[in-house]
Amino acid sequence: MSDPSSINGGSVVAMVGKDCVAIGCDMRLGMQALTISNDFPKIFQFNNAFLGLTGLATDVITLSEVFRYKVNLYNLREERKIEPETFANLVSSTLYEKRFGPYFVGPIVAGINSKSGKPYICGFDLIGCINFAKDFVVGGTSSPQLFGMCESLWEPDLEPDDLFETLSQALLNAQDRDALSGWGAIVYVITKDKVVKRLLKTRQD
Repeated sequence: MSDPSSINGGSVVAMVGKDCVAIGCDMRLGMQALTISNDFPKIFQFNNAFLGLTGLATDVITLSEVFRYKVNLYNLREERKIEPETFANLVSSTLYEKRFGPYFVGPIVAGINSKSGKPYICGFDLIGCINFAKDFVVGGTSSPQLFGMCESLWEPDLEPDDLFETLSQALLNAQDRDALSGWGAIVYVITKDKVVKRLLKTRQD
């Protein structure tokens, strides 16, 4: 049997810029080589934090609902919005709870701290080990291609528009070289005062 986290395909990438952060994903839902849908976004917003989930589609949907529930409880209990750093620890502990029968996902968290204004990104393995990064994090079936593109294109202190262009080029060129990703993309560019969401049209093959 193939790796469960690559059955449905999909890719996510997050990048840090100058006082901004961007996260993008493809739109494909597949069953190995068969494409089922081209409208399956993998990024979910939880207050100031954005969560990108690649991997087994059933676990992606399940976990997004679990985190929606836990974040709502946090907001009620703490009477404040959850910050990206706190949300990353919530993701880590939730995944580690199920370490003996894990969710087959590769989460990526991105966001901007509402108090300090600092961008924050990190990735995880399927049992919740946090991978902190100051430049970019990649996940999904086109990870090798994304690593190459991001290493080539990313520069420190990119402005929001330049960051969008850089992340979009990295994502689109990487997913063109991966049969299990593609069919469109969504990119969020997050600054302290606004979030810009853009839908990218790409090759539908």
